Amino acid sequence: MSNVSLEQIAGAWDWQPIRNCPGRYALRGAVHLTVQEIAGCEIEVSEFQSAVARDTVLVAELAGGGLISYRRADGSLLHTLNTTEGFGRKLKQLGIERDAL
Repeated sequence: MSNVSLEQIAGAWDWQPIRNCPGRYALRGAVHLTVQEIAGCEIEVSEFQSAVARDTVLVAELAGGGLISYRRADGSLLHTLNTTEGFGRKLKQLGIERDAL
């Protein structure tokens, strides 16, 4: 797990709640920033393919939650910030085991 916290990242960027997904937020307009740029430092990122996601899934665990980003075929990224509960729920939905991070 990273030393970077959910609160640090939440305060540094413009996150919008994802409708019908409690504890999950999408970053607006930063489709070319890497996960490390969002975190503001080097951070461990795990990469996955999921049967339920058409895009490559990038996952970084944070103190108090995690970042889940989706790398699209055109190279752009969709970043989501997740509370502990939202992070666990989304990882389960994607079929990603937490101990694989």
